[in-house]
Amino acid sequence: MLSFNSLKITFQTLVILASIAIGINSCKKAGPGSGVITQPMNTPGTPIAASKNYLALGDSYTIGESVSAKDRFPSQLAAVMSGQAIPVGTPNIIATTGWTTGNLLSALANNPPASNFDIVTLLIGVNNQYQGRSLSEYKSQFETLLKQAITYAGNQKKHVFVLSIPDYSVTPFAANSDKVKIAREIDEFNAAARQICSAYDISFLDITGVSRENDPALTASDGLHPSGKQYERWVALLAPLVKAAF
Repeated sequence: MLSFNSLKITFQTLVILASIAIGINSCKKAGPGSGVITQPMNTPGTPIAASKNYLALGDSYTIGESVSAKDRFPSQLAAVMSGQAIPVGTPNIIATTGWTTGNLLSALANNPPASNFDIVTLLIGVNNQYQGRSLSEYKSQFETLLKQAITYAGNQKKHVFVLSIPDYSVTPFAANSDKVKIAREIDEFNAAARQICSAYDISFLDITGVSRENDPALTASDGLHPSGKQYERWVALLAPLVKAAF
């Protein structure tokens, strides 16, 4: 004869077995087939935002000659946007000190980027001016680069941003150069780029005025290129444009 304690243990065992059976049956009903569908444990109302991918095209001003990687303007832009709830991944930078529009075109032809970037910036032309290359050549090659930038942005024109060419005539590097001529030619190149951007409905950001300010802190230690502080000023102007695009 079973004792009361034995009956109690048997009853508890039956309850446990029944619970396990119910759990298994529930899992089977969770989805089609034999697999179990699980849902991520997200906080309600807080979707996970995917990082935006960013392509930066240019020359020394984009690669950040004479400043640290974190002080480059693309890196600073990514950090600022991420701080404004628009996470941006590490920028993909295609730029080298000394590149002209022709050099950038060749680099892109040899290693074409993808065509799914959320953000594309383009800043090119100072070396065309410095090397005495023609304005007509710049116009033609810049337009080609702009059309490629639009393609890299998945044909989303509002995600392409062109920055004007800084004016190096105010730097110590140009102390013995014809400063008036440099400034005039840079204005001509920028005017051409602005006109082409307007024709394609692309944002054109004028940062040349910042580069002309009489502040030694805006120039890097090499006496030519912008400092991290100047790039920070650029980003302060660029970030609102990028944010508006999203």
